[in-house]
Amino acid sequence: MKKVVTIDSESSKPKYRQIIDSVVNAIERKCLVKGDKIPSINQICGEFGLSRDTVMMAFNELKAKGILLSQPGKGYYIASTDVQHDEKIFVLFDELNAFKEDLYNSLINTLKNRASVEVYFHHFNYKVFKNLLLESIGNYTSYIIMPATFDNTNYLISKLPKDKVFILDRLKNDLKNYPVVYQHFEQDFYDALVEGQTLLKKYRKLVFVNPGGKEPGQRSTGFKKFCEEFDFSYEIIKTLDGIRPGLYEAYFLISDRDLVELVKIAKNYKYKLGKKFGVVSFNDTMLKEVVSGGITTISTDFVEMGKNLAQMVLDRKSGKVRNPSKLIVRNSL
Repeated sequence: MKKVVTIDSESSKPKYRQIIDSVVNAIERKCLVKGDKIPSINQICGEFGLSRDTVMMAFNELKAKGILLSQPGKGYYIASTDVQHDEKIFVLFDELNAFKEDLYNSLINTLKNRASVEVYFHHFNYKVFKNLLLESIGNYTSYIIMPATFDNTNYLISKLPKDKVFILDRLKNDLKNYPVVYQHFEQDFYDALVEGQTLLKKYRKLVFVNPGGKEPGQRSTGFKKFCEEFDFSYEIIKTLDGIRPGLYEAYFLISDRDLVELVKIAKNYKYKLGKKFGVVSFNDTMLKEVVSGGITTISTDFVEMGKNLAQMVLDRKSGKVRNPSKLIVRNSL
């Protein structure tokens, strides 16, 4: 059997990565061709004193890339010599919406055909989240996971190779050791309000409609902090049901359903948006540029989030990247 794997015990590169690189390099040098058998897991473990888990991690990634094929009872064979695709990425989002589409497109564009991407959605259903994660193990070279409202998920996520996992959107205490691109929901809201305070001064009351549930609670903290520091009268409510909005009130809305409903209510009351009645929505989309002459938004930059995420995966970066957010002022304020 051909000498395929070389391990440098002095190298800082993880042993499993050295195994992967050895096989890829052998293919590039034409030392391995399609159909060739490579040393078994036990042979590599014995020759280099490695744990079975280390070798299995390398073999699983090579399988995920489509380079290796396992035949039960026979061993591992070269299935493909196409080693140009760097990544096969598993992406687990919470739900599909317009701004998530912007994030996805930005991720794909930044990867520039260097990876194949498979996207799944858990729809805030923990059972679906769990099953999708467990079924993904060993089938991908990288895992992008949006835990959303779920806490204490490390026992599940830790089943994946640690250096291949990237967390998206929220900081989670139990996932603090993983790379993450996140929104700072409290500070982003607070900073946007500070930036827009000159426009807000004409309103006698600020109302934050926060339905809770799947939404991050930190926004309420940022809203309260701003209102109390700058002496604004304020209210936090869960729903627009039964609401009778008054003049010189400004509403901050997470739900796009609530946005549509409030625009209709304002029209019925003959309130002109941005004059004596204010509306601000979260998460910018192209549609909000034109609805009712333009809706003011507070939004993270989803295009930048996709770029940051792609670069983190391609460069195998660690650390925590706070995604930029901004206030986009339009006629509704």
